[in-house]
Amino acid sequence: MFDTILTWLLLIKCVGALLCIIRVLIGPTHSDRIAALDTLGLMLIGFVGILMILQDTMAYTEVILVVAILAFIGSVALAKYLERGNLFDRD
Repeated sequence: MFDTILTWLLLIKCVGALLCIIRVLIGPTHSDRIAALDTLGLMLIGFVGILMILQDTMAYTEVILVVAILAFIGSVALAKYLERGNLFDRD
């Protein structure tokens, strides 16, 4: 029963990730694309977390941490780019 629920959750996460990818591709503004990429990173973290529960392992913990760090750095960099128009200061 529990495995069936987790399998349905994986399916729901896949549909959500597909919707995020569509928003990234056809988003009307850059802000929408950034929000969709951030949400896609969170979907990936949840997907890997559910896989960890299904496989009864802690082997993917590092993967979750790396994806979370990369999603955060990417969001900060893209927000800085939108604010200033460049990523690096030449001061």
